[in-house]
Amino acid sequence: KKGEHVGLIGPNGSGKSTLLKILAGITKPTSGTAEITGKVASILDIGAGFHPELSGRENVCLNGQLLGFSKKEIKHTFDEIVSFSGIEKFIDEPVKNYSSGMYLRLAFSIMANLDFDIYLLDEVMNVGDEEFRQKTKSIYKKDKTILLISHNMNEISDLTEYFLHMKNGVLTQDHGNSN
Repeated sequence: KKGEHVGLIGPNGSGKSTLLKILAGITKPTSGTAEITGKVASILDIGAGFHPELSGRENVCLNGQLLGFSKKEIKHTFDEIVSFSGIEKFIDEPVKNYSSGMYLRLAFSIMANLDFDIYLLDEVMNVGDEEFRQKTKSIYKKDKTILLISHNMNEISDLTEYFLHMKNGVLTQDHGNSN
């Protein structure tokens, strides 16, 4: 529901990432349907949606437009995106030279600074240094819907209101309130 923060946990191969890809519209379900209302942001794979030959600056603009934002909206938030990412001195370098952490920082910064209704996050909260991990928690202060997947309930228990457990492609139980 609008504004809920939900954790989805389960072992490798249980279908968590596949479910997020279905919800993001990247993958079609083999059966059934999935319906989402609102503008969706997802970080499912590090660097997804980035062109390796383009600079970080160019990728912010490209990625923002692919996510449905106008050039004006992106330009208006560009400085905030770059500052949030902490990679200012590398923003004009091709992203093919970025570490996986730099990719993630920039991708997450785009997501955190453009206005979405729903955030789909796949194992991203524990990447980067402690300062950046604290910054990532800023999206939880917004009245946005968040679905965060992880292998470990303890890693995300302070970020979600309740958990769903996935096993063999099936949501098996609701773990209730995580607090």
